[in-house]
Amino acid sequence: MNNPATLYFFCGKMAAGKSTLAKQLANDHNAILLVEDDLLSQLYPEEISDIPSYIKYSGRLKTAISDHICTLLLKGISVVLDFPANTQNQRQWFRQLIERTNATHELHFIDATNDLCKQQLKKRSQDKPDGAAFTSDIEFEAITKYFQPPKDTERFNIIRYERS
Repeated sequence: MNNPATLYFFCGKMAAGKSTLAKQLANDHNAILLVEDDLLSQLYPEEISDIPSYIKYSGRLKTAISDHICTLLLKGISVVLDFPANTQNQRQWFRQLIERTNATHELHFIDATNDLCKQQLKKRSQDKPDGAAFTSDIEFEAITKYFQPPKDTERFNIIRYERS
């Protein structure tokens, strides 16, 4: 094939701009966009209330769609995964997809300050009801404590964006 498929995925703190970039890349590269938040909210409404439940249901989702993603990539169709690659453990799933398909890949790392992310979080949470999940500074801090920037030793093709 002249145009090999590419797997695009993202690393960045909550509200850093990953979803916005994912939509842009899917459009620019005529790629299939899969959005974890949308899929989880449709498959498991009201079941994700904390980090352990997110891990449980996110794991189920990844297991369910991995073969499909690999099929798309092997058929030459690029895929944009708006799924977090925010910890080394999360990035292992992307590594497995890459190794199963030998697809080219781009890990888009949005390196944004906590202050900027909190400002963005406030903006995006304005239309959500009080008490909606993952909208407060407290939740930002609770999730951000797990964040691990990608390292060169992980062998990803990293494209870095610095935002302050």
